[in-house]
Amino acid sequence: MAPRRGLFQAEDGMLRCGWCQASAAYCHYHDHEWGFPVTDDRRLFEKLCLEGFQAGLSWLTILNKREAFRSAFAAFDARRVARFREPDVARLLADAGIVRHRGKIESTINNARRVLELRDEFGSLSAYAWRFEPTPRARPKRMTLAVLKATSTSAESIAMSKDLKRRGWSFVGPTTVYAFMQAMGLVNDHLEGCHVRELAAQAPRPSSAA
Repeated sequence: MAPRRGLFQAEDGMLRCGWCQASAAYCHYHDHEWGFPVTDDRRLFEKLCLEGFQAGLSWLTILNKREAFRSAFAAFDARRVARFREPDVARLLADAGIVRHRGKIESTINNARRVLELRDEFGSLSAYAWRFEPTPRARPKRMTLAVLKATSTSAESIAMSKDLKRRGWSFVGPTTVYAFMQAMGLVNDHLEGCHVRELAAQAPRPSSAA
């Protein structure tokens, strides 16, 4: 039987979302990261930043540069990045390992400072972000390829984007925020039939994590 639309069968015989078949690294990201709930502030901040850098590019391009980004931005330690100044911007603009876009670099530094403000108010970036997790009733009953293609934002991503912008964040439009939610497990957008969908669904969420 042929795989359902939007899925592909890898050499191990498992069905996966079709978007990850471009490389082994992409497949590993799909299997072990994308859609699994994340509560670690560093990873959440990193993903928000990298989604901003992705604008106009493919996620695979950013994924291939992720280690260079981590090196350039102090492992996305928000306190350290918040202390970056103009010499750091100049250094980053000269770093061929990352996406050299002044606006996005300056946005990352600005957003690091905004993370510190959120921590003061909510205790962590995680506590803030997971407030926008949709209820099960707000989610599609079946995640088919057609549904996925039609879902680039949600009421929750629009609300989070609006709130972040109100707080002074940049490069956090509703589509960027929805991609963040997909990657960090606030929503589970693995397609029906993908073997990772159930694994992501069963992973501990903030309310049940130890």
